[in-house]
Amino acid sequence: MAFPITAASPARFTGPLPPKADVVVIGGGVIGVMTAWHLRARGLAVVLCEKGRIAGEQSSRNWGWVRQQGRDAAELPIMIEASRMWDGLAAEAEADLGFRRTGVLYVARTEKDQADHDAFMGLARAHGLDTRLLTAAEVRALLPGAADAWPGGLKGGLWTASDGRAEPWIAVPALAAAAARRGVTVVEGCAVRGIERAAGRVAGVVTEQGPVACDAVVLAGGAWSSLFLRANGATIPQLSVISSVAQTVPMPEIFPGAMTDGAFAFRRRLDGGYSIAPGDFHEFYLGPDAVRNLRAYLPEVLANPFGRRYLPVAPAGYPDGWRTPRAWALDRPSPFEAVRILDPRPNMAALGRVQTAFARAFPALGRPRIATAWAGMIDTMPDVVPAVDHVPGLPGLTVATGMSGHGFGIGPGFGRVVADLVTGQPPGHDLARFRFSRFADGSALASGPAL
Repeated sequence: MAFPITAASPARFTGPLPPKADVVVIGGGVIGVMTAWHLRARGLAVVLCEKGRIAGEQSSRNWGWVRQQGRDAAELPIMIEASRMWDGLAAEAEADLGFRRTGVLYVARTEKDQADHDAFMGLARAHGLDTRLLTAAEVRALLPGAADAWPGGLKGGLWTASDGRAEPWIAVPALAAAAARRGVTVVEGCAVRGIERAAGRVAGVVTEQGPVACDAVVLAGGAWSSLFLRANGATIPQLSVISSVAQTVPMPEIFPGAMTDGAFAFRRRLDGGYSIAPGDFHEFYLGPDAVRNLRAYLPEVLANPFGRRYLPVAPAGYPDGWRTPRAWALDRPSPFEAVRILDPRPNMAALGRVQTAFARAFPALGRPRIATAWAGMIDTMPDVVPAVDHVPGLPGLTVATGMSGHGFGIGPGFGRVVADLVTGQPPGHDLARFRFSRFADGSALASGPAL
């Protein structure tokens, strides 16, 4: 399948849709796919419904990092578990997912950057990570050919050699195919319009292809999750930001892993090029939910006022579009059918600045030539950590959303955690940080790592 994945891409998974299942998973990104994978491993009959194409949105459009470094303290144990899982996924999927343990490097351009890196070291040591705080000389040794005077200065870095990278648009569809071989019914082009209830709890879902009776539903809808929840009587302050990424033509290898210095980020690709992106710049569509949730997001906005570009009108059909319906009849087409795949335009000006930053940092290579560019919608939360929990007031519905740009690498681990939540098994991790109620119970929201 060619990249980027769009609504015109051929469907690989066409059902048929069964009349009943034990669990229906909504959303064919990495979280939904891996949740279905782990539920099926427990012997359950699982249906995975994707309104567009598997991994059509952010799960194929992300940077492709598989990192433990820089994680929120509550995420880190789950990410360590996920990292171990990645070692065996290629064999289980019978495909090369592009996973390589080539390391992740954060370059510190300021004393504050280095102090933030130093603060993570306590967490890294507590969990036995191989993370190291590097001097400026050690950073340059890892990046042969880097400019002697890094733009803005170079103070040091944070390095985890055991962290890795993978190819998202290859990995997630391959994992979905493996889940299907194991017995998960995967259906693309099948939007779930809503939930059916009986005696106050989940009794099934209504899809555009018909109803499916079930006792449990997992919502892993990424940028669409808040819209689905609101239509089914629950609210969550989830919004989305746009992240632009480009693929370069094949280039000499300057570094086999992934790196960011805040201004720009890159990772080596299997095709010999690099995925490059702005390090701390995202765009944000303003819509009704953005206005409604302004107070919740204000601390994050004030902490990084210039790391966002605000666009006044969300495009028609987007989850937070001004004209996007917030309620609909289940026997009529839903907003999920109107926009099968979110495919925002990449910001070529921002990517041009990345090309310039790359060339300044690595003058021997010069300005990298872009082969293709794309953008994705990152579902985020006010505290930049996910919501993974049972939905209050609707027994049988579990949500796993708001991965805040951290979802691809941690997906195998969170898939296992969500499967345990659904089946009533102990998840093995403290999930209080990810509880659904934290936005309404008066808790102070401690911000996690930036996007």
